[in-house]
Amino acid sequence: MPIKIPDNLPAAKILESENVFIMTEKRAIHQDIRPLRIIILNLMPTKIETETQLLRLLGNNPLQVDIELLQMATHVSKNTSQEHLLLFYKTFDKIRHRRYDGMIITGAPVESLNFKDVDYWQELCEIMKWSKSHVYSTLHICWGAQAGLYYHYGVPKFPLPQKLSGIFKHRPLDFNHPLLRGFDEIFYMPHSRYTEVRQSDIESVPHLQTLALSETAGVAIAASVDARQVFVTGHCEYDRYTLANEYQRDLSRGINPPVPQNYFPNNNPQNVPPMIWRGHANLLISNWLNYFVYQQTPYDFVDLNNGNS
Repeated sequence: MPIKIPDNLPAAKILESENVFIMTEKRAIHQDIRPLRIIILNLMPTKIETETQLLRLLGNNPLQVDIELLQMATHVSKNTSQEHLLLFYKTFDKIRHRRYDGMIITGAPVESLNFKDVDYWQELCEIMKWSKSHVYSTLHICWGAQAGLYYHYGVPKFPLPQKLSGIFKHRPLDFNHPLLRGFDEIFYMPHSRYTEVRQSDIESVPHLQTLALSETAGVAIAASVDARQVFVTGHCEYDRYTLANEYQRDLSRGINPPVPQNYFPNNNPQNVPPMIWRGHANLLISNWLNYFVYQQTPYDFVDLNNGNS
């Protein structure tokens, strides 16, 4: 089944070339079914790239999904044109009266800041509070996961000695959990961050469960017991060259970053990195959509639990 996206969104041509089933708004109005409504709060600076990556994963499932894009009103994006943002993105004041089956909150390059020092922190808190009564399940990614864990449960983040960047092995901790259904005993996921959350802090919260772990990268996936809140500390949506582009960007800025681990063959940045995480990335997003959005959301819900679930 297709994902429904705004007419003329730049990601459309890329996804069509990959045979991802998309549907424009004009065509979708003729479909007499109840699609899932997903809103993506895109905090990444490279918004078009992130849109494409997430839509690629959302489109690889048998459900029809209507997509809306959300930006922060209290932050000025420096890397995406205002024309693109005005054409395809909404601000919170335009959607706060609506309800959604699912929400995705992306990562953001603000990990070195304390949460309260991020210029849009208060607006993000307002959105996360709203999501508890207007969104059935929210998927948080990387810094979005750290922000969500801190806001909802008080779980802190800690600085790492150096940037964690690369492709890391992970193991599921609960093979019976629907989010991990079909996972192998070892799976891979990209990480790109300067901070971490700790398993001991997550597991001190009775309502939270650690679902997947890496010996090197730490907690990879955690969730509330009902999976209304899902936290992924890596970037399963990343493309083949995303880490390479970040590495070259940091080099050009004089940051002297470490070469992403387990990424370039022979640790040589001139070599083409193999894609070894896409299968589990698709499976994770499909499981979230199926088990905790499609099967759990009421057909016509009016209000939701205001607690931390």
